[in-house]
Amino acid sequence: MISSKAVIKNVRYQPNIMIYGRSIVEDDVILMNFVEIGFPSRDTLKKFFDENKDRNDLSLLIEYGEGSIIRQGSLIRSFNVIYEKTELGRNVRTGHHIIIRENTRIGDDTVIGSGTIIDGDVVIGRNVSIQSGVYIPPKVYIGDNVFIGPRAVFTNDRYPPSRRLIETIVEDDAVIGANSVIIAGIRIGKRSVVGAGSVVTKDVPSNVVVAGNPAKILMSREEYERKKRVYEENIGRLGVS
Repeated sequence: MISSKAVIKNVRYQPNIMIYGRSIVEDDVILMNFVEIGFPSRDTLKKFFDENKDRNDLSLLIEYGEGSIIRQGSLIRSFNVIYEKTELGRNVRTGHHIIIRENTRIGDDTVIGSGTIIDGDVVIGRNVSIQSGVYIPPKVYIGDNVFIGPRAVFTNDRYPPSRRLIETIVEDDAVIGANSVIIAGIRIGKRSVVGAGSVVTKDVPSNVVVAGNPAKILMSREEYERKKRVYEENIGRLGVS
């Protein structure tokens, strides 16, 4: 179903999709089966149910909400739910079974892995690689060219559940290893690396590598890059083509 208020340009899509409210889907976007674009937020759902108390048929819900914006060339794979007031930039690619809540902004050329939850009020930059199963809560800000490994978890509350949520910032060109936990209120500096399985409890300076629980500085980013070059030069010896 597609809302009569939606603006759908030269889009290719499979039959089982839902596009709500005043969504905009630009040229060359591909939408796979069971994708929902512009899904209504809690406030919009409340408005709908208040205005349609005597209706058992929920088909009119498709007309409600501000919708979301999917920019040119993006690929949205099956079983994605993208809430209203969210904007995906050009050439964004998603895996399967992803939730992106309201008031989220995602930059051009970003990749989002299967099973990821972006829980609303999040800003993600350009050319970001988010691997499978990542959790990103509200008030997280991620810069450009960031890599986030699988199952990494960000938090926004130091004493849960509390009434105060605080922002977490990942600056440009940072690397977050698999299964890392980033405690609320942390700033990860530019070009820093967080090792796999780390628990980051305090700010990380720019251009360093940290690891452990709690995460501590191990080396500089320059040393990391030197080791990476050696690793890549010896790739044939590892039996990997």
